Amino acid sequence: MSKEEYIKEAEESIVHTYNRFPVVFDHGKGVYLYDLDGKKYLDFAAGIAVCAFGYQNEEYNECLKEQLDKITHTSNLFYNVPTIRAAARLKKASGMDRVFFTNSGAEAIEGAIKAAKKYAYTRDGHAGHEVIAMKNSFHGRTVGALSVTGNEHYREPFLPLMDGVKFAEFNSLESVRALVTDRTCAIIFETVQGEGGIYPASDAFMQGVRKLCDERDILLLLDEVQCGMGRTGEMFAWQHYGIKPDIMATAKALGCGVPAGAFLLTEKTAQKSLAPGDHGTTYGGNPLIGAAVDKVLEMMERDRITEHVKTIAAYLEQKLDELVAAYDFLTERRGMGLMQGIVCEKPAAEIAAAALEHGLVVITAGGNVIRLVPPLIIEKEHVDEMVKKLKSVLNEE
Repeated sequence: MSKEEYIKEAEESIVHTYNRFPVVFDHGKGVYLYDLDGKKYLDFAAGIAVCAFGYQNEEYNECLKEQLDKITHTSNLFYNVPTIRAAARLKKASGMDRVFFTNSGAEAIEGAIKAAKKYAYTRDGHAGHEVIAMKNSFHGRTVGALSVTGNEHYREPFLPLMDGVKFAEFNSLESVRALVTDRTCAIIFETVQGEGGIYPASDAFMQGVRKLCDERDILLLLDEVQCGMGRTGEMFAWQHYGIKPDIMATAKALGCGVPAGAFLLTEKTAQKSLAPGDHGTTYGGNPLIGAAVDKVLEMMERDRITEHVKTIAAYLEQKLDELVAAYDFLTERRGMGLMQGIVCEKPAAEIAAAALEHGLVVITAGGNVIRLVPPLIIEKEHVDEMVKKLKSVLNEE
């Protein structure tokens, strides 16, 4: 079948919830993708910050193949070695104490919210607690995750959602403080807002919210689904700030392509939170996923991926700043590590579409931001190639 025939079949068979680019990718190698016609694309999207090691990593692939030949699923009624090993590595990387594996970031957020509510229920002996979330945030598309997503565009068709959620201004401690009541059980936000436009939390905000939570026995719940797993130059973005959350959600690069997510708790939180029967999952943390997560974390630690990210990110930031200075319609660069955004006065979606014609994959955020979340293994030569291709696109605008 031709590309056009495959696209026609997809449009007739798959629920139309995505306005997909007219490209059918066939395979990848390193930091490049190839379509059905063999055209080569430099990938600066990584499957939306998922494919940290790029494509066809032999060590990762062999690990999955070996596990496929053993066992892929047993259910959580039994123990399995790969997931036990993965949990130990994840605890070490994060400094957290308890792990619950899920199938996605949205599921991790759902579980994290339940954990926070159960903590407050155990502490106070009653339900009816509230959560403070942030405007301009994005936490997923399930009902619970959508309930704490501060963007009406995503929420409006599905109202009413979970009640007891209030929205504060991101990076405004006073805005958060004004919403706190005796019913507040958790404050949730992305350490770096992703879909909302690539906005990192400020030091003052992060440390101020942490102090507020400590004073009121409120749980700090950080969403690291996109910004975690080494992307900002630390394994988790909150590690830049000298604080620690009570609950953390992660996913995306946790499995580097297989559907893996997790939420993690401190021991103090876990002791008053989820107990047998409170939460569960059929597929979460099965042996295949456990093997993938274990291998990803092993490779990230052994290869010192965060040090590589810091080095390459400094070069990327320099080149992006030069790009912004060269074009009047590019107004700002913001981000952390290899999670960067370029604010654009022209439609970012049109630029992303045009980039594909030049063999470059980028995505958007917040409507007017060109989002760059490449594989973490990129080198300076790939940054230079990306800039050259992007300039070709921008010169046509």
